[in-house]
Amino acid sequence: MKRFLTVVALMLLVGVGALRAQAYDYTNLPSHPRLLWQEGGEAQVERLIATHPEMMGIHKRILRFCDATLDKPTSTRIKTGKRLLDVSRAVLKRTLYLSYGYRMTGNVAYLQRAEQEMLAACEFSDWNPSHFLDVGEMAFGLAIGYDWLYDGLSEQSRATIRKGMIDKALNVAQTKQAKFYRSKTNWNQVCNGGLVCAALAIAEDEPELAKVIVDKALGSINLALQNYAPDGAYPEGFQYWTYGTSYQVLLNDALETVLGHASGLNEAPGLLRSARFVQFMTAPSGDCFCFSDANPRAYSNIMMPWFAYKTGDPSLMWLEMKYLADANTDFGEYNEERHLPCLLIFASRVDLSNITPPTETVWESDGINPLYIYRSGWTSPNDTYLGIKGGLASFSHSHMDAGSFVFEYDGVRWAMDLGMQAYYSLEKEGVDLWNMTQNSQRWDVYRIGPDAHNTLTLDGANHIVDGKAEITRTWNTRTKKGAEVDLGAVLGDAVGGATRSVVLHNGKKLCVTDNVVGGQQEQTIRWTMCTPAEAVVGDKNTFILTADGKRMEVKVDAPVEVNLHVWDNVSPNYFDYANTGTCRIVFDYKVPAGESVKVKVTLKEVK
Repeated sequence: MKRFLTVVALMLLVGVGALRAQAYDYTNLPSHPRLLWQEGGEAQVERLIATHPEMMGIHKRILRFCDATLDKPTSTRIKTGKRLLDVSRAVLKRTLYLSYGYRMTGNVAYLQRAEQEMLAACEFSDWNPSHFLDVGEMAFGLAIGYDWLYDGLSEQSRATIRKGMIDKALNVAQTKQAKFYRSKTNWNQVCNGGLVCAALAIAEDEPELAKVIVDKALGSINLALQNYAPDGAYPEGFQYWTYGTSYQVLLNDALETVLGHASGLNEAPGLLRSARFVQFMTAPSGDCFCFSDANPRAYSNIMMPWFAYKTGDPSLMWLEMKYLADANTDFGEYNEERHLPCLLIFASRVDLSNITPPTETVWESDGINPLYIYRSGWTSPNDTYLGIKGGLASFSHSHMDAGSFVFEYDGVRWAMDLGMQAYYSLEKEGVDLWNMTQNSQRWDVYRIGPDAHNTLTLDGANHIVDGKAEITRTWNTRTKKGAEVDLGAVLGDAVGGATRSVVLHNGKKLCVTDNVVGGQQEQTIRWTMCTPAEAVVGDKNTFILTADGKRMEVKVDAPVEVNLHVWDNVSPNYFDYANTGTCRIVFDYKVPAGESVKVKVTLKEVK
């Protein structure tokens, strides 16, 4: 019922947004610069970097990049496989950084180099609309350069850049190649965000075209915004939250700064709440809960200050300030680093003088990928972390990881997810990576299929791609933290049912309890947990894990015979990563037809 009401509310929101879009005035636009960072905003950033060393470090890092870019050749149209995306992102980063650098320092060399980069991109035959993300990101980069550097650009350069954005982005968005308008994924947000910024950058010269692009965005963006409902858990995971949400922020903020309001988009159910979700996705170790296509390492999220400003909640910056301090060296990294100047712009709107840790310690979600996350605290790398997920494999970027969990205790990640493998490393080998059907080659990829995930399988067989594992129960008492996941739909009709509960007892002992009901025939169940620890089989159905001088006992309590194994994570496929430094602890057991077998696995640190 709650889900139904949320969808109804979102449908109403779509209608409100469409009505408000008609009220936009394209005849009384702010002068340039107007996108995200209007004239005079430099003083706010100057005050920010003068009072916060972390922000000064970012500012200097941007200027170092600007200086290093001055003598580099302009980008050229070289595709990697089917993508021009690396080039689009390079143009975007150079243009955004150099434009920021010019506005903050007045160094004309930065302006001239950004101008060269934009003019070179306009000479490309196209921006690769067959992979429209490339167009969206290129459009955003040129929109910012055109708008922020407007007064310093020659009339001829303005005309060339404007024509490039029209011919290679805005007009192409009205062809059949713009399939993203029907997408429910990050594609919708990235492409709409870039196109709207480009349209608003040139709106005084092309008011009718700007209106068409904005109206098309408002007519489609709610397909992607539905993913945040009901509670902010972004189903594509940590890394794609950063990607899709970054462009959602850029879209919303551009509408506000140029046209006066965001047409109700900021009020989309779960959108603002999703900042807390991604905060919970970052574990005490500094790694993230990397389900779906995500890399294990967590980095600072550049758009987080925007959420802190919009919600009035500076605690959203608690982890960010720590990451930013670590990332002020040339070796630090950020999610979507090409947008780094936006962090300073949005942070300049937030009072950073008194940031306190979040008070919440539990995150629960019943969205597309149901989740339960518990953190024992927010101040120490030794805090305990438990993440459990349900979900289904057929959703965008998903893996066969329903029922999986990650677990950190005493500073060690004992149960891990390997994370994603780079797309091009697979595509160049001819892997059919984007076919999400049951028998697709996608599920043969070791890191995507079930073999390397901390879940149950029928003797290693694939999960049912359209079967959704729901979280059916949670525990949030002083002595019990955890959740129960129904895996019946994931394992399919071969079993009569299957549930898994993952519960932390008294903050010290993790119990993973599986109850599998046999189907019409006997089945072999495989239990798997991936770990970076060294593992050996001990006595009496026990594994011993060792990492960083600490030991974890994993004890199996079962009414049937179990066969314990320690296996490497080396795939038989030539196209898979090697996955060195990790292994799996695995055991198999039989479930007789029509009978119920309950297996309990206990993880407890031993001295």
